[in-house]
Amino acid sequence: MEFKFTNENLAQLDKEIKKYPYKKAAVMAALWLAQEQNGWISGEVMREVASVLEITPEEVLGVVSFYTMYHKKPMGKYHIQVCTNVSCMLRGGYEIFDHVKEKLGIDNLQVTNGGLFSIEEVECMGSCGTAPMIAVNEDYYENTNPDAVEKILQSLTNKN
Repeated sequence: MEFKFTNENLAQLDKEIKKYPYKKAAVMAALWLAQEQNGWISGEVMREVASVLEITPEEVLGVVSFYTMYHKKPMGKYHIQVCTNVSCMLRGGYEIFDHVKEKLGIDNLQVTNGGLFSIEEVECMGSCGTAPMIAVNEDYYENTNPDAVEKILQSLTNKN
């Protein structure tokens, strides 16, 4: 399946490119737009980003493989990231991660049947003072615990 940026996203990407002296510097913004449009970063997406930015697909792959914010396969409608780095670990990050895995019946980087949820264990999300934290798509929840996360999951399930 071929991927091409929408005209709207190309216009947005052009604005991003103009912020930098070289097109290559806009690779993260290009990937973010592509992921929002496609849902994940496929090989076709990486080739399109490389073409638009006039860089190699390998340079794009280097960015995609380094940052956890880019999904390398389709994820759930609600992608849950659980921080288990030091501060979050000490304040219950693994208990939350294990609770969500058990509740959803999936493991790290897996997707529930029907594609509603996916889960990912991540490193520092920058919330050490308000640990533990999770993110659901772009919404961040700090000072969480298994009961609070249970309520979040239930509210998301009720939306569908």
